[in-house]
Amino acid sequence: MIDAEQYLLNCYRYIEMNPVRAGMVADPSQYRWSSYRYNSMGEPDEVVSPHERFLALGEKTSRHRHYQALFDTALTAEQINAIRQSAHFSMPLGNQRFQQQVERALGQKFGYAARGRPRK
Repeated sequence: MIDAEQYLLNCYRYIEMNPVRAGMVADPSQYRWSSYRYNSMGEPDEVVSPHERFLALGEKTSRHRHYQALFDTALTAEQINAIRQSAHFSMPLGNQRFQQQVERALGQKFGYAARGRPRK
């Protein structure tokens, strides 16, 4: 689960830059399986369903320019780590308030628990 308002576009950037970070391509538009060409250039892709947060970037042409501009600045190590931690531990990605809302809705706590048996 992702707090779309704050984290969705960072997740898009993280995913679409993975092939670049892995040294597979020099630019995200070069990776065949990426949604980058759809999101940044408007190339048709029947598999992609645009999220409302993406659509809120503007009308079609300006939306693509705005999306491209997101890639002018790299994600910080902190942003990358937050996304990786969330995915690795199956935890909601968002601020503390968002995580508490998810915990209440699901009736389940998220986070790190102490290892081993409970202390006596």
